[in-house]
Amino acid sequence: MPDVNFNCLPTMIGSLPFMDPQEACGIIARFLPEIPVWPQLPRVSPNEHILIQYSEGFPGLTIDGEKLIVDPKGAHQGLHDLYEAYIANNPERYGINPDHSAGLYAYLKYFSGKGQLAAKGQVVGPLTFGLSVTDTTGKAIFYDETLGDAVPRFLKLKAMWQERQLSQIAHRTIMFIDEPYMASYGASSHTTISAQQVIDAINEVFSGLSGLKGIHCCANTDWSVLLRTNMDILSFDAYGFAGSLALFPKEVGKFLLRPGAVAWGIVPTDSAALGKETVSSLKDRLEEAIAPFDRYGIPFREVLKKSLLTPSCGLATLTPGEVIQALELLSGLSKEMRKKYF
Repeated sequence: MPDVNFNCLPTMIGSLPFMDPQEACGIIARFLPEIPVWPQLPRVSPNEHILIQYSEGFPGLTIDGEKLIVDPKGAHQGLHDLYEAYIANNPERYGINPDHSAGLYAYLKYFSGKGQLAAKGQVVGPLTFGLSVTDTTGKAIFYDETLGDAVPRFLKLKAMWQERQLSQIAHRTIMFIDEPYMASYGASSHTTISAQQVIDAINEVFSGLSGLKGIHCCANTDWSVLLRTNMDILSFDAYGFAGSLALFPKEVGKFLLRPGAVAWGIVPTDSAALGKETVSSLKDRLEEAIAPFDRYGIPFREVLKKSLLTPSCGLATLTPGEVIQALELLSGLSKEMRKKYF
Protein backbone atom coordinates (compact mmCIF):
# COMPACT_ATOMS: atom_id res chain seq x y z
CA MET A 1 0.00 0.00 0.00
CA PRO A 2 1.63 3.32 -1.06
CA ASP A 3 2.32 5.95 1.57
CA VAL A 4 0.60 9.10 0.34
CA ASN A 5 0.47 10.99 3.64
CA PHE A 6 2.29 14.10 2.46
CA ASN A 7 0.78 16.41 5.10
CA CYS A 8 0.75 19.43 2.76
CA LEU A 9 4.40 19.29 1.69
CA PRO A 10 5.20 21.52 -1.30
CA THR A 11 6.38 20.49 -4.75
CA MET A 12 5.79 21.81 -8.28
CA ILE A 13 4.88 20.80 -11.82
CA GLY A 14 8.27 21.18 -13.50
CA SER A 15 8.74 24.03 -15.98
CA LEU A 16 10.77 27.12 -15.11
CA PRO A 17 11.89 30.20 -17.11
CA PHE A 18 15.60 29.98 -16.25
CA MET A 19 18.43 29.52 -18.72
CA ASP A 20 20.92 28.08 -16.22
CA PRO A 21 20.10 24.53 -15.02
CA GLN A 22 22.25 24.97 -11.90
CA GLU A 23 20.39 28.12 -10.95
CA ALA A 24 17.08 26.31 -11.45
CA CYS A 25 18.21 23.41 -9.24
CA GLY A 26 19.38 25.81 -6.56
CA ILE A 27 15.99 27.51 -6.42
CA ILE A 28 14.21 24.15 -6.30
CA ALA A 29 16.46 23.02 -3.45
CA ARG A 30 15.78 26.26 -1.56
CA PHE A 31 12.00 26.03 -1.68
CA LEU A 32 11.24 22.33 -2.28
CA PRO A 33 13.92 20.38 -0.37
CA GLU A 34 11.69 17.43 0.55
CA ILE A 35 10.23 16.72 -2.92
CA PRO A 36 12.37 18.44 -5.55
CA VAL A 37 11.37 18.11 -9.18
CA TRP A 38 13.75 18.21 -12.12
CA PRO A 39 13.36 21.48 -14.03
CA GLN A 40 12.04 21.61 -17.58
CA LEU A 41 13.64 24.65 -19.22
CA PRO A 42 11.84 25.48 -22.49
CA ARG A 43 13.74 28.77 -22.87
CA VAL A 44 17.04 26.89 -23.10
CA SER A 45 16.10 25.12 -26.33
CA PRO A 46 13.06 24.19 -28.44
CA ASN A 47 14.06 20.60 -27.62
CA GLU A 48 12.79 21.19 -24.08
CA HIS A 49 9.22 21.98 -25.11
CA ILE A 50 6.81 19.40 -23.70
CA LEU A 51 6.18 17.45 -26.92
CA ILE A 52 9.68 17.56 -28.42
CA GLN A 53 11.36 16.76 -25.10
CA TYR A 54 9.81 13.30 -24.99
CA SER A 55 9.70 12.56 -28.72
CA GLU A 56 13.20 11.14 -29.23
CA GLY A 57 13.04 7.66 -30.69
CA PHE A 58 9.41 7.61 -31.78
CA PRO A 59 9.26 5.62 -35.05
CA GLY A 60 9.21 7.65 -38.26
CA LEU A 61 9.03 11.02 -36.51
CA THR A 62 10.40 14.27 -37.91
CA ILE A 63 10.14 17.80 -36.52
CA ASP A 64 9.16 20.68 -38.80
CA GLY A 65 9.31 23.86 -36.73
CA GLU A 66 6.77 23.30 -33.98
CA LYS A 67 5.07 20.42 -35.81
CA LEU A 68 5.82 16.78 -35.03
CA ILE A 69 5.00 14.54 -38.00
CA VAL A 70 5.19 10.77 -38.33
CA ASP A 71 5.60 9.05 -41.68
CA PRO A 72 3.81 5.69 -41.30
CA LYS A 73 5.76 4.24 -44.23
CA GLY A 74 9.06 5.12 -42.62
CA ALA A 75 8.09 3.86 -39.16
CA HIS A 76 8.23 0.10 -39.82
CA GLN A 77 11.72 -0.68 -38.49
CA GLY A 78 11.31 1.76 -35.62
CA LEU A 79 8.06 0.08 -34.56
CA HIS A 80 9.79 -3.31 -34.63
CA ASP A 81 12.56 -1.98 -32.36
CA LEU A 82 10.03 -0.29 -30.08
CA TYR A 83 7.99 -3.42 -29.52
CA GLU A 84 11.10 -5.49 -29.02
CA ALA A 85 12.17 -3.13 -26.22
CA TYR A 86 8.64 -3.02 -24.85
CA ILE A 87 8.34 -6.81 -24.62
CA ALA A 88 11.76 -7.01 -22.95
CA ASN A 89 10.96 -4.13 -20.53
CA ASN A 90 14.18 -2.50 -21.71
CA PRO A 91 13.88 1.29 -21.87
CA GLU A 92 17.57 2.09 -22.41
CA ARG A 93 17.17 3.14 -26.05
CA TYR A 94 14.30 5.46 -25.13
CA GLY A 95 15.88 7.74 -22.57
CA ILE A 96 16.12 11.53 -22.71
CA ASN A 97 19.43 12.88 -23.98
CA PRO A 98 21.14 15.93 -22.42
CA ASP A 99 20.34 18.13 -25.43
CA HIS A 100 16.64 17.53 -24.68
CA SER A 101 16.83 18.01 -20.92
CA ALA A 102 19.66 20.02 -19.45
CA GLY A 103 17.60 20.31 -16.27
CA LEU A 104 17.28 16.57 -15.69
CA TYR A 105 21.01 15.89 -15.91
CA ALA A 106 21.85 18.88 -13.71
CA TYR A 107 19.23 17.70 -11.20
CA LEU A 108 20.64 14.16 -10.97
CA LYS A 109 24.05 15.58 -10.03
CA TYR A 110 22.80 18.40 -7.82
CA PHE A 111 20.51 16.28 -5.63
CA SER A 112 22.70 13.19 -5.34
CA GLY A 113 23.24 12.53 -1.65
CA LYS A 114 20.94 15.36 -0.52
CA GLY A 115 18.57 13.01 1.36
CA GLN A 116 15.28 14.25 -0.10
CA LEU A 117 12.04 12.46 0.77
CA ALA A 118 11.31 11.74 -2.91
CA ALA A 119 12.52 12.62 -6.40
CA LYS A 120 9.80 13.82 -8.78
CA GLY A 121 9.78 13.63 -12.56
CA GLN A 122 7.30 13.93 -15.40
CA VAL A 123 6.50 12.75 -18.90
CA VAL A 124 3.97 13.96 -21.45
CA GLY A 125 0.71 12.01 -21.41
CA PRO A 126 -0.39 9.63 -24.20
CA LEU A 127 -3.54 11.62 -24.96
CA THR A 128 -1.64 14.90 -25.31
CA PHE A 129 1.15 13.34 -27.37
CA GLY A 130 -1.12 11.19 -29.52
CA LEU A 131 -3.51 14.02 -30.37
CA SER A 132 -0.79 16.63 -30.97
CA VAL A 133 1.51 14.59 -33.23
CA THR A 134 0.14 13.95 -36.73
CA ASP A 135 0.84 11.65 -39.64
CA THR A 136 1.73 12.98 -43.10
CA THR A 137 -1.96 13.57 -43.92
CA GLY A 138 -2.48 15.75 -40.84
CA LYS A 139 -4.40 13.12 -38.85
CA ALA A 140 -3.55 12.77 -35.15
CA ILE A 141 -1.61 9.54 -34.66
CA PHE A 142 -3.80 8.56 -31.68
CA TYR A 143 -6.47 7.66 -34.27
CA ASP A 144 -4.14 5.43 -36.28
CA GLU A 145 -4.52 1.80 -35.21
CA THR A 146 -0.80 1.04 -35.37
CA LEU A 147 0.73 4.35 -34.31
CA GLY A 148 -1.93 4.99 -31.69
CA ASP A 149 -1.15 1.62 -30.13
CA ALA A 150 2.54 2.51 -30.05
CA VAL A 151 2.12 5.86 -28.26
CA PRO A 152 1.46 4.65 -24.68
CA ARG A 153 4.03 1.86 -25.04
CA PHE A 154 6.65 4.36 -26.18
CA LEU A 155 5.85 6.69 -23.27
CA LYS A 156 5.89 3.74 -20.86
CA LEU A 157 9.53 3.14 -21.84
CA LYS A 158 10.29 6.86 -21.47
CA ALA A 159 8.77 6.89 -17.98
CA MET A 160 10.54 3.66 -16.97
CA TRP A 161 13.90 5.03 -18.05
CA GLN A 162 13.34 8.25 -16.15
CA GLU A 163 12.18 6.50 -12.98
CA ARG A 164 15.37 4.44 -13.01
CA GLN A 165 17.45 7.63 -13.14
CA LEU A 166 15.51 9.21 -10.30
CA SER A 167 15.84 6.09 -8.15
CA GLN A 168 19.61 6.66 -8.13
CA ILE A 169 19.19 9.76 -5.96
CA ALA A 170 16.12 8.86 -3.85
CA HIS A 171 14.58 5.66 -2.55
CA ARG A 172 11.14 7.05 -3.33
CA THR A 173 10.14 8.27 -6.78
CA ILE A 174 7.10 10.16 -8.03
CA MET A 175 6.41 10.13 -11.78
CA PHE A 176 3.73 12.38 -13.23
CA ILE A 177 1.96 12.21 -16.56
CA ASP A 178 1.22 15.73 -17.82
CA GLU A 179 -2.10 15.72 -19.70
CA PRO A 180 -3.01 19.28 -20.69
CA TYR A 181 -5.14 17.86 -23.53
CA MET A 182 -7.56 16.45 -20.93
CA ALA A 183 -8.85 20.01 -20.60
CA SER A 184 -10.44 19.50 -24.03
CA TYR A 185 -11.70 16.00 -23.37
CA GLY A 186 -15.42 15.80 -24.02
CA ALA A 187 -15.55 19.46 -25.02
CA SER A 188 -14.83 18.99 -28.72
CA SER A 189 -16.83 17.09 -31.30
CA HIS A 190 -13.53 16.43 -33.08
CA THR A 191 -12.19 14.33 -30.19
CA THR A 192 -13.98 10.99 -30.49
CA ILE A 193 -12.13 9.13 -27.76
CA SER A 194 -13.92 7.08 -25.13
CA ALA A 195 -13.22 7.27 -21.41
CA GLN A 196 -11.96 3.69 -21.49
CA GLN A 197 -9.45 4.53 -24.22
CA VAL A 198 -8.08 7.37 -22.06
CA ILE A 199 -7.89 5.13 -18.99
CA ASP A 200 -6.25 2.24 -20.87
CA ALA A 201 -3.63 4.50 -22.49
CA ILE A 202 -2.68 6.16 -19.19
CA ASN A 203 -2.59 2.85 -17.32
CA GLU A 204 -0.29 1.44 -20.00
CA VAL A 205 2.22 4.20 -19.27
CA PHE A 206 1.85 3.59 -15.53
CA SER A 207 2.34 -0.16 -15.90
CA GLY A 208 6.12 0.17 -16.14
CA LEU A 209 6.49 2.18 -12.92
CA SER A 210 7.16 0.88 -9.43
CA GLY A 211 7.03 4.22 -7.56
CA LEU A 212 4.17 6.65 -7.02
CA LYS A 213 2.26 7.67 -10.14
CA GLY A 214 0.45 10.96 -10.73
CA ILE A 215 -1.51 12.86 -13.36
CA HIS A 216 -1.51 16.63 -13.83
CA CYS A 217 -4.24 18.44 -15.73
CA CYS A 218 -4.00 22.22 -15.71
CA ALA A 219 -7.66 23.06 -16.33
CA ASN A 220 -11.16 21.66 -15.93
CA THR A 221 -11.97 18.17 -17.17
CA ASP A 222 -14.12 15.15 -16.38
CA TRP A 223 -12.28 14.19 -13.20
CA SER A 224 -14.23 10.94 -12.90
CA VAL A 225 -12.24 9.58 -15.86
CA LEU A 226 -8.82 10.30 -14.35
CA LEU A 227 -9.94 9.06 -10.93
CA ARG A 228 -10.56 5.64 -12.51
CA THR A 229 -6.94 5.25 -13.63
CA ASN A 230 -4.22 3.58 -11.57
CA MET A 231 -2.74 6.88 -10.41
CA ASP A 232 -1.75 7.59 -6.81
CA ILE A 233 -1.82 11.40 -7.02
CA LEU A 234 -4.20 13.76 -8.83
CA SER A 235 -2.70 17.18 -9.54
CA PHE A 236 -4.94 20.01 -10.69
CA ASP A 237 -5.42 23.79 -10.79
CA ALA A 238 -7.17 24.27 -7.45
CA TYR A 239 -6.81 28.04 -7.71
CA GLY A 240 -9.04 28.23 -10.76
CA PHE A 241 -11.05 25.00 -10.72
CA ALA A 242 -11.45 23.78 -7.13
CA GLY A 243 -15.22 23.68 -7.50
CA SER A 244 -15.03 21.29 -10.45
CA LEU A 245 -13.38 18.55 -8.39
CA ALA A 246 -15.98 18.98 -5.65
CA LEU A 247 -18.61 17.82 -8.18
CA PHE A 248 -17.23 14.29 -7.80
CA PRO A 249 -17.26 13.66 -4.02
CA LYS A 250 -18.03 9.94 -4.32
CA GLU A 251 -15.20 9.34 -6.78
CA VAL A 252 -12.76 11.47 -4.78
CA GLY A 253 -13.71 9.62 -1.60
CA LYS A 254 -13.00 6.23 -3.19
CA PHE A 255 -9.72 7.56 -4.58
CA LEU A 256 -8.51 8.82 -1.19
CA LEU A 257 -9.39 5.50 0.43
CA ARG A 258 -7.40 3.57 -2.20
CA PRO A 259 -5.25 5.34 -0.82
CA GLY A 260 -4.69 8.28 -3.13
CA ALA A 261 -3.52 11.87 -2.71
CA VAL A 262 -4.42 15.24 -4.21
CA ALA A 263 -1.86 17.86 -5.26
CA TRP A 264 -3.70 21.17 -4.81
CA GLY A 265 -2.41 23.70 -7.36
CA ILE A 266 -3.36 26.58 -5.12
CA VAL A 267 -0.68 29.16 -5.98
CA PRO A 268 -1.62 31.02 -9.18
CA THR A 269 0.76 31.10 -12.13
CA ASP A 270 -0.88 34.17 -13.68
CA SER A 271 1.16 37.31 -12.97
CA ALA A 272 -1.83 39.51 -12.12
CA ALA A 273 -3.39 36.97 -9.76
CA LEU A 274 -0.05 36.18 -8.16
CA GLY A 275 0.47 39.82 -7.20
CA LYS A 276 -2.81 39.91 -5.29
CA GLU A 277 -2.25 36.87 -3.06
CA THR A 278 -0.67 36.33 0.34
CA VAL A 279 -0.04 33.22 2.42
CA SER A 280 -3.12 34.11 4.46
CA SER A 281 -5.39 34.56 1.44
CA LEU A 282 -4.20 31.31 -0.13
CA LYS A 283 -4.71 29.48 3.16
CA ASP A 284 -8.33 30.66 3.20
CA ARG A 285 -8.75 29.64 -0.42
CA LEU A 286 -7.31 26.17 0.17
CA GLU A 287 -9.49 25.54 3.20
CA GLU A 288 -12.55 26.64 1.24
CA ALA A 289 -11.60 24.27 -1.59
CA ILE A 290 -11.37 21.29 0.78
CA ALA A 291 -14.42 22.11 2.94
CA PRO A 292 -17.05 20.63 0.55
CA PHE A 293 -15.54 17.16 0.89
CA ASP A 294 -15.94 17.29 4.65
CA ARG A 295 -19.65 17.84 4.12
CA TYR A 296 -19.73 14.71 1.96
CA GLY A 297 -18.23 12.59 4.74
CA ILE A 298 -14.56 12.89 3.82
CA PRO A 299 -12.89 14.28 6.97
CA PHE A 300 -11.13 17.60 6.45
CA ARG A 301 -7.92 16.55 8.19
CA GLU A 302 -7.86 13.27 6.28
CA VAL A 303 -7.87 15.22 3.01
CA LEU A 304 -5.07 17.46 4.28
CA LYS A 305 -3.03 14.45 5.36
CA LYS A 306 -3.20 13.14 1.79
CA SER A 307 -2.36 16.47 0.19
CA LEU A 308 0.54 18.05 -1.63
CA LEU A 309 0.63 21.78 -2.35
CA THR A 310 1.82 23.10 -5.71
CA PRO A 311 1.53 26.03 -8.10
CA SER A 312 -1.51 25.72 -10.37
CA CYS A 313 0.64 24.82 -13.39
CA GLY A 314 4.20 25.18 -14.64
CA LEU A 315 6.09 28.40 -13.92
CA ALA A 316 7.84 28.89 -17.27
CA THR A 317 5.54 31.77 -18.28
CA LEU A 318 6.57 33.87 -15.26
CA THR A 319 9.64 36.06 -14.82
CA PRO A 320 12.41 34.74 -12.54
CA GLY A 321 11.35 37.24 -9.89
CA GLU A 322 7.75 36.06 -10.08
CA VAL A 323 8.92 32.45 -9.75
CA ILE A 324 10.60 33.36 -6.45
CA GLN A 325 7.41 35.12 -5.36
CA ALA A 326 5.28 32.07 -6.23
CA LEU A 327 7.58 29.62 -4.48
CA GLU A 328 7.84 31.84 -1.39
CA LEU A 329 4.03 31.79 -1.18
CA LEU A 330 3.98 28.03 -1.72
CA SER A 331 6.62 27.34 0.93
CA GLY A 332 5.00 29.74 3.38
CA LEU A 333 1.57 28.21 2.86
CA SER A 334 2.92 24.70 3.40
CA LYS A 335 4.58 25.74 6.65
CA GLU A 336 1.40 27.48 7.84
CA MET A 337 -0.82 24.47 7.08
CA ARG A 338 1.58 22.03 8.69
CA LYS A 339 1.90 24.22 11.77
CA LYS A 340 -1.87 24.51 12.15
CA TYR A 341 -2.94 20.95 11.38
CA PHE A 342 0.07 18.68 11.95
